[in-house]
Amino acid sequence: MTQIEPPPGGFHGPVKRSVTIAGHATSISLEPIFWARLEAQAASRALPLNALIAAIDALRIAKDDPPNLASALRSWLLTCDTGESNSQ
Repeated sequence: MTQIEPPPGGFHGPVKRSVTIAGHATSISLEPIFWARLEAQAASRALPLNALIAAIDALRIAKDDPPNLASALRSWLLTCDTGESNSQ
């Protein structure tokens, strides 16, 4: 059996940040590793972080039974690098 290791820097709980989506402030709690990935994805697309989050939110709310925003962000991040579909 393969030994597993903790993530670099250890385990960390969620960090709450305020973002503005469509002119409204909202807070999102994500683990630091997800905030870092979101920031990297925004930078790679030359978008402000709020703009990327707003775009993901627009995709989320178009679904019949949308998940909460934090769940949608995590799901999007886990599939955006692999090219997998977010249609599940």
